[in-house]
Amino acid sequence: MLLDFSKMHGLGNDFMLLDLVTQPFEPSPAQIQAWSDRHTGIGFDQLLAIEPPTDPHADFRYRIFNADGSEAEHCGNGARCAALFIAARGLSPKRSLVLQLARGTIRVTHLEDGQVEVEMGEPSTAPESLPFIADAPGVSPVAESPGQWLIDSSVGPVQVFTVSMGNPHAVLFVDNAAHAAVSEIGSALMQHPAFPAGVNVGFCQVVDGAFLRLRVFERGVGETQACGTGACAAAVAARLTGRTGPRVKISLPGGKVRVAWQGTGSSVNMIGPATLVYQGQIEA
Repeated sequence: MLLDFSKMHGLGNDFMLLDLVTQPFEPSPAQIQAWSDRHTGIGFDQLLAIEPPTDPHADFRYRIFNADGSEAEHCGNGARCAALFIAARGLSPKRSLVLQLARGTIRVTHLEDGQVEVEMGEPSTAPESLPFIADAPGVSPVAESPGQWLIDSSVGPVQVFTVSMGNPHAVLFVDNAAHAAVSEIGSALMQHPAFPAGVNVGFCQVVDGAFLRLRVFERGVGETQACGTGACAAAVAARLTGRTGPRVKISLPGGKVRVAWQGTGSSVNMIGPATLVYQGQIEA
């Protein structure tokens, strides 16, 4: 079977996208791993599948698979690419769409300047939302404010802010993101028993009250050029710890996004670009 696909990226966070509305198919973990290989396959951080929804309030189902074949709950950069892909494939004429995730829904909207806005949903610092095992060995709270923890990891004690954006995140505030031990600390936290489903680890440098620098070690992938949910998690953590206001620009290795969050009870909104690299066919 020949499958049509598109290669896209959001700030260098790159994806293979499949239209499984008009060409029904279920990729296996082995196929995803083979296709993700940057030497012998297409090469990507995540595979994104657009399918008919099972939620009657959604326009499409949006599934995310990491390069190792595991399925993820959410991907913000991917959501922007999914919006562009759906329009390019002629699957919907709408400028604003509701996409069904593994948990809940999000709204994506094409803006006049060609960028895409994603209503990412309401964040949560409740440990069970990640999930995060707050009473795991080597874990202790560091402040009365929810979400802040000291974790005794294999590379030493690490202070994190935990937040769910529909997927699990741990944010570390660092003096200089460029010099952060992203792979070493990211791998250690990924494997820590306090995160039974793994975790995406963000290394956030606060430049000022409206500007952050960020690098992210993504679960099932490693460090990527950009992470949309990671950017949103960093914005939430920075605001809840009094470091920033409701609107921030976030610089990642692949480029910049804008994130707005009015506070508890409101959705995090993210604006950024999506780029089509090429289209092709692959034997499945």
